[in-house]
Amino acid sequence: METGALSRRRAPLLLDDTHPDADRAAEILVGCPTFELSPSEPYFPQSFLDAMLLAVEEGFVVVRGSPDGCARSIITCEGGPGRVLLPPTEDELVLGLGESRLIGITATARDELCEIPAAGQALVQLLEVALSQKRDALSNFAHARHIERVQRKLLHLAQSYGRVGGDGIRIDFPVTHTLLADMIGSSRETVTRALDELQRRGFVARRGHTYRLLVAPEHVLEPSRMDQLPTM
Repeated sequence: METGALSRRRAPLLLDDTHPDADRAAEILVGCPTFELSPSEPYFPQSFLDAMLLAVEEGFVVVRGSPDGCARSIITCEGGPGRVLLPPTEDELVLGLGESRLIGITATARDELCEIPAAGQALVQLLEVALSQKRDALSNFAHARHIERVQRKLLHLAQSYGRVGGDGIRIDFPVTHTLLADMIGSSRETVTRALDELQRRGFVARRGHTYRLLVAPEHVLEPSRMDQLPTM
């Protein structure tokens, strides 16, 4: 792909393409290495040696690891296009859920982006989201009942990737029972039972691998209200 076309494609990753500094930020990203991920193939830390940060350009990517105190590996972070993830640590790996592409933001590129105030601010905000996901992945284990873990994770996914409609909030990427199980450190069978119960309660509706939460948008968009869940 020609540099100009690549620059235009990467412009919206950190800044809206109408922003006066969008081209400058895009040119910095064009100079960064890219990583093409094959579906479900594991990629380990040595695959991203020069990257300080990983920006998702295409597809959907998850980071799987075994945090201290967890009996099984779990997905500690996930992201679609425009999200920024921390590279995997020695006890983590990266998986693309489909054909995916990552941009490896090097130390030099990170410093250059931070010289652009709006790009630096966007980078910090995206990192806050990534760190919040890791914190939430661990705090989810404080919920002893698996149904509470599943419910909480669906709310977080809706908060990040939900699309509000007249009939609820649709989570805008395919969510399988296996994926949810990996996200909350549970078994697929346990997640299936929890989802069946949440459907009976009128909290969620399912169509294929797509889920629609039957809650008012403010209870998803405002984290402080996520524990108060009247259904629609």
